[in-house]
Amino acid sequence: MSFPVHAITLDLDDTIWPIAPAIVGAEAALEAWMAENAPRAARMWPASERQRLRELANRERPRLAHDMTAQRRWMIERMLVLADEDVALAEAAYDAYFAARCDVTHYPDSVDALERLAARVPLAAVSNGNACLDTIGLMHLFQFQLGAREHGAAKPDTSIFHAACERLGLPREQVLHVGDDPYMDVIGARQAGLRACWINRADEHDRFPPWPDARPRPDLEFPTLAALADWLDATHSEESIRP
Repeated sequence: MSFPVHAITLDLDDTIWPIAPAIVGAEAALEAWMAENAPRAARMWPASERQRLRELANRERPRLAHDMTAQRRWMIERMLVLADEDVALAEAAYDAYFAARCDVTHYPDSVDALERLAARVPLAAVSNGNACLDTIGLMHLFQFQLGAREHGAAKPDTSIFHAACERLGLPREQVLHVGDDPYMDVIGARQAGLRACWINRADEHDRFPPWPDARPRPDLEFPTLAALADWLDATHSEESIRP
């Protein structure tokens, strides 16, 4: 399939890098920081109890479900207060967590593919997560980063896709959204009027997950970002590469 692509919006977590190792590392960094600086909280809130607190945050603060930074800060403050620790430690504790959360390991194809894509069309990040492209070192490849926290609503809400298109200055049908999640990325983008590409990477057993339901499939499906870059090169070869 070939159609005009004048810009690409990209999901981040599990599209450019796997999120699970980063979250494991961030939780470990928070636990180590607490053990050194707030030992009562560290003893009171092992990993299993932190998960319970996360579920409590989701129940008690549903209006901020799109804001992972606010939710995490609230959790850390509760951990400190309930352990009779100094709540002023919350900022430093969050910084330790967030630094590790942004210490991601890219999929092997990601950076080279992003460079190839960015050479052809503008790229913008549209993510429900709170990773920082400046910290990670990829911001130079993107026009902007639009997160659910800054926008005020998360994918698959159509408004976040529309906001990205407005910032790009392009009609929705000329923008391709790329992501790993069938519902948040593909169905959300299509409902918002964008083209959609599903990055369907193989699992640990080298199997490719099937499309989950009977709703219309994405416009494109590739196992890697490199394959998407190959498609863009092949179908837009007559177009000059951006300066």
